[in-house]
Amino acid sequence: MNRASEHSDKRSLQAVNLALFANAGLAALKTSVGILGHSPALLADGINSTSDVAYGIIVKVYIRLARKPADDEHPYGHRQLESIAALIIGAFVLTTAVAIFWDAANEVYDLLSGEAASARASLGAQFAALFTVGLKIWLSRKTRRIARQTGNPAVNALAYDHRNDIFSAAAASLGIFLARSGYAWFDPLAGALVALVILRTGLEILRESSGDLMDTVPTAELRIKVEASVAGTPGILAVEEMQAHRFGPYIVLNLTIAVDGAMTVAEGDAVSARLERALHREIDLLERVHVHYHPLSASPASHPGS
Repeated sequence: MNRASEHSDKRSLQAVNLALFANAGLAALKTSVGILGHSPALLADGINSTSDVAYGIIVKVYIRLARKPADDEHPYGHRQLESIAALIIGAFVLTTAVAIFWDAANEVYDLLSGEAASARASLGAQFAALFTVGLKIWLSRKTRRIARQTGNPAVNALAYDHRNDIFSAAAASLGIFLARSGYAWFDPLAGALVALVILRTGLEILRESSGDLMDTVPTAELRIKVEASVAGTPGILAVEEMQAHRFGPYIVLNLTIAVDGAMTVAEGDAVSARLERALHREIDLLERVHVHYHPLSASPASHPGS
C-alpha cells in the first residue's frame, strides 16, 4: 500500500471515529432527555443517533477490511467493501426512518383524537436539540471535506447522514418550541418530518453506493480527463472503447485505442505505455489502467494488442 492510500485510509478512519464518538454522546443525551423531557421529537432523533452508532461500528470494520491487499481471489483488492459499507448505511437509515415515522404518526393521532394526554416538553429538550444542530453542522463540514480528499464512498455517506441530522434536529427543535407554546401535537409531527428527511437521505445513499457496485458508466469529468490524456499522446488515432470500474475510491480503466496499421508491436506497446503514464499523472486515485491497441484499418478482434 502506497503512502497516499495509507493517508487516505487514516483520514477515513478519523472521520468514522469522530462520528462514532459524537453520535454515541448524542444518542445518550437525546434519548434520556427525550424521555425525561417528554419530547417525542427529541426521542426520535435520539433513536436516529443510536442507529448511527450501530452502523458506524459496521462501517469502521468494513473500512479496515477494505485495506487488505490484493490476493488470488481479489486481484483488484478489497476496496469494494467501502461501497458495501455505504450500502449498509443506506439500509440502516431507511429502516430508522420508517420506524420513527410510524411512531410519530401514531403519537400525532393519539393526541389529536384525545386518546393520549399531552405533556409539555422541557426546556432541556429544547437546548439538547439546538446543541445537536450546532454539532452536526461542524461534523457535516469536516466529514464532507475528508470525503472529498479521500474519495471514500462510506465517508461520503457519513457526510450525508450528518447533513441529514442537521435538518432532523432543526425540525425537532422547532417542534419542541411549538409544543412548549401550547401546540403539543407539533412535537410528534416534527418527529414525522424528521423521518421523511432521513428517508430521503437513505435513498440518496443507496442510489450512489449501488451505482458504484453496478459499475455505473464513467462520469463526464473522468471522460474529459481521459480524452485530454489521449489527445496529448502521439500515435493514437482514435479511442474505440472506454470502461471504468470503481473499487471503493479507486478506479480501474480499460481502454481500446486505434493506432496506425504500419506500426510494429513494439511501437504500439510504446504508445500504450505513454498513455498509461499520462493517465496516472492526470487522474487521481487511478489504481490500474489496461490499454488494448489495434490497427485502425483492422477489426479489434483481428489484431490483439497489449
